[in-house]
Amino acid sequence: MEIDPSEILIRYNVKMEKSMTPDEAAAELYPTDEMIRPIAEAIYEGEEDDVIEGLDAAIAAGKDPIALIDDALMVGMGVVTQLYDEGVIFLPNVMMSADAMLDGIEYCKDKSGTTPETKGTIVVHVAEGDVHDIGKSIVAALLRANGYDVVDLGRDVPVDEVIAAVKEHNPLMVTGTALMTTTMYAFKAVNDKLLEAGIKIPFACGGGAVNQDFVTTYELGVYGEEAADAPKIADAILSGNKDIGKLREQFHHH
Repeated sequence: MEIDPSEILIRYNVKMEKSMTPDEAAAELYPTDEMIRPIAEAIYEGEEDDVIEGLDAAIAAGKDPIALIDDALMVGMGVVTQLYDEGVIFLPNVMMSADAMLDGIEYCKDKSGTTPETKGTIVVHVAEGDVHDIGKSIVAALLRANGYDVVDLGRDVPVDEVIAAVKEHNPLMVTGTALMTTTMYAFKAVNDKLLEAGIKIPFACGGGAVNQDFVTTYELGVYGEEAADAPKIADAILSGNKDIGKLREQFHHH
């Protein structure tokens, strides 16, 4: 039985021709506006200097610096996250782009002298006893890239410190990452102390050691299989889905 690969690719909505490079895939997604496009390209390429140069040109042409955060920086980052979701580019590229984008945001804030509205605050941490923070760093970068304020508590964070940060910052959710099985039990402790304090916000957990079955054993737990799930879960909460059960329905594999 002959299988025509082009039909399979169409069925899975993969636009990649064999000859298409990641750069060409990105080129199809860039905005057409001549002021905005170079900024989006510079974000894709992870080139901070080019991002600033593009912003300068756009501001000189009369564009509002704060508006450029949504209209140019977020648009460029959107190209990056779409290609990452499609498996065309990989995490190191996403991290470089996120860094370039954050520099661009700082630049726009400085230029305007005002602070843009953030979507909300999220507390992120690595489980107590665990020093592996690459996953947490990616989560923080992707959340910031999607317009959230991130309170990054770092790695090996004592349970009580997580609770204190939640009380102080009133976030819309908490995230925890763990790479070692021995450390993920700290999540259960965080969960129980949040409930004791009467705080019922989603607690998105993930990382090498963590699996969905474990996260489902505690009341506030929502499992994120990969870092890119964090902003998606946050967006779902923002759009009114604060119910842990519903979030599990949306993000867990059944």
